[in-house]
Amino acid sequence: MNARITRRALLMSTLPAMAQAQGFAGLGAGSAGFAEPQPEPSFTFPADHGPHPDFRIEWWYVTANLEGPDGTPYGIQWTLFRSALSTEGGSGWATPQAWLGHAALTTPDLHVATERLARGGIGQAGVDVDPFDAWIDEWRMSGPTLSEVRLTASGRDFAYDLALSADRPFVPQGAGGYSVKSAEGQASYYYSQPFYTVGGQLTLPSGNVAVTGRAWLDREWSSSPLAETQTGWDWFSLHFAGGEKLMGFRLRETSGASFTSATWIEADGTPTPFEDGAFSAEPLDETTVAGRAVPTRWRVRLPARGLNAEVGAINSMAWNDLLYSYWEGPVRVSGSHEGTGYLEMTGYE
Repeated sequence: MNARITRRALLMSTLPAMAQAQGFAGLGAGSAGFAEPQPEPSFTFPADHGPHPDFRIEWWYVTANLEGPDGTPYGIQWTLFRSALSTEGGSGWATPQAWLGHAALTTPDLHVATERLARGGIGQAGVDVDPFDAWIDEWRMSGPTLSEVRLTASGRDFAYDLALSADRPFVPQGAGGYSVKSAEGQASYYYSQPFYTVGGQLTLPSGNVAVTGRAWLDREWSSSPLAETQTGWDWFSLHFAGGEKLMGFRLRETSGASFTSATWIEADGTPTPFEDGAFSAEPLDETTVAGRAVPTRWRVRLPARGLNAEVGAINSMAWNDLLYSYWEGPVRVSGSHEGTGYLEMTGYE
C-alpha cells in the first residue's frame, strides 16, 4: 500500500509540468539551462529517433486514417511525450525525465481517449532505437526500425493493434528540419514519416474491426518552441488522392494575428517548405464541444501548389478530455484536392 501511495504521489508531482509539456501555455515558458534548436540541423538516424534529454520537450506522434471492410472511416492517435522537469541529473524516481502517453480512437459516432503517466528512470516508459521501441506501460510502438513498427494501445472502451510500414525516407519540416514557430524566431527540430501504410484491428464496444489505411508520424523536440503571446494552434496533416501530402499549421496570437508554416510533400517524398503567410486556414463552421466553440470545418489554401480545399471533421465531437484537453480527429478533404487527414486544435477555451 505504501509503495502504491509513493508511486502515485511521485506521478502526481509531474502533472503540472506534463500539462505544460503538451499544452500550448507551457510551450512559451522560459527554457534557461536547456538546449535550443539551431538552424541547419543534420539529423542522424536511427539515433535521432531516440530521446534528446538536453531539450525540455519532445514527442513521438502518430495519427492514422483507416477504413473498415464496409467503407466506414476510422481514426487513431498514439502519442508519447517526454518532458524534462529540470536540467539536473538523476536516476530511478529522481530522474527529471517525465513521460505522458495519449491514445484515442475515432469513428463517425464515437470518440474515446485515455492517457498514461510515467517517470522515465524506472523502466515504465522510454524509447530505444536499435531495434526501435517506444513504450509507456503496456502501450508500444516497436519494430526492427522506425520504418516498420507495430502500434498498440488500449483503454476502457477501445484498443488497437496495427502494423505500420513505410518505403520512403523521413521528411524534414521547415528549413531542413528547423521549424520556425513565431516571428520572434522560436523553433523546434521537426521531421515526419507521412508514408506509412497500415493494416490491423480495432477493438470497439461493438466488436473487432479489420482496418487498412495510412498513418503519419511526427517527431519534434525543442525547449521553448512558442512565443509567450501565442495562445494555441490549428495543425493539419493531409493525405491527397494523388499521393502528395501537406503539413500546415497556424499559431494564434493574442492580437488576433496568426503565424503559419507549411510543407508540401511530393508523392516521392520530396519536401518544399513554405514560410509564414504562404499557407492559410480559415474556419468555416464551429461545433460546441465540451462547452466551447471549436472550428470543425475549414478552408485551407496554398496557392503555390493550387490548393484550395475544404477540410471537415469525420466526427465533430473528437475532444480529448484528458489532463491537458484538446480537439484531435480524422478529417475529409474536398475541393481542388481530395483526400483524408488529421486535425489537431489547442487553446480553445
